[in-house]
Amino acid sequence: MLHIKWELQLKNMWKFPGGLSEPGEDIGDTAVREVFEETGIKSEFRSLLSIRQQHTHPGAFGKSDMYIICRLKPYSFTINFCQHECLRCEWMDLSDLVKTENTTPITSRVARLLLYGYREGFDKIDLTMEELPAVYTGLFYKIYHKELPDSYKTMTGMD
Repeated sequence: MLHIKWELQLKNMWKFPGGLSEPGEDIGDTAVREVFEETGIKSEFRSLLSIRQQHTHPGAFGKSDMYIICRLKPYSFTINFCQHECLRCEWMDLSDLVKTENTTPITSRVARLLLYGYREGFDKIDLTMEELPAVYTGLFYKIYHKELPDSYKTMTGMD
């Protein structure tokens, strides 16, 4: 059965591990680092699931805030959580998380999204990452989108 990592913060609500990106740090690398720092769980980036955009966020230094939710694959399962950031941290079944009222609105929504992906296929919800060459010689960028069928990846003209 699928389990997802959640933590209990000072407001006594279950939420995702998370935090700020370091300058030049990729989205997936930030998610993996933050999950490890807060929970002790080693993981690998799988996909981008959701983006929350919020203006006038109190902790965003006067800027608009983008909160990016990623799906990770855990490589370790033993929890060693940061007691400075969490009151509790535990594995929780998605079906239980969907039913609990002790969550933030985004946690509740994304739990339902993950449960849908788990039951119907993550291809229905994942935004995958692909690295492509930039127009600047020797540079690359990462693009996140729904997976294209192979026939569209190699398409050279209109058929």
